[in-house]
Amino acid sequence: MSDRKYAGMTVNERLFEAGLLDDFDAAVKRGDKAAVVALLERVELTPDEARDSADTLFANPERYGYARR
Repeated sequence: MSDRKYAGMTVNERLFEAGLLDDFDAAVKRGDKAAVVALLERVELTPDEARDSADTLFANPERYGYARR
C-alpha cells in the first residue's frame, strides 16, 4: 500500500485537495515558475516532474487555459 496522499490523482485534483489551486493559478498568471515548481512539489511531484510540468505549462499556457503573458 502506498503512503502517498495524492497517489492516483491528477495534478489539478492534487492542488485542489491541498487547497493550493488558487495559489497555483496566481503563480502561473504572474509567470512565477519557481513558485509553480514549489507548489507542485508540495503535492508530491518529484523535483524533476515539477520542473518538467512547469516548463510544459509555460511553453504553451493557452493549452492549459492561461493567457500568454
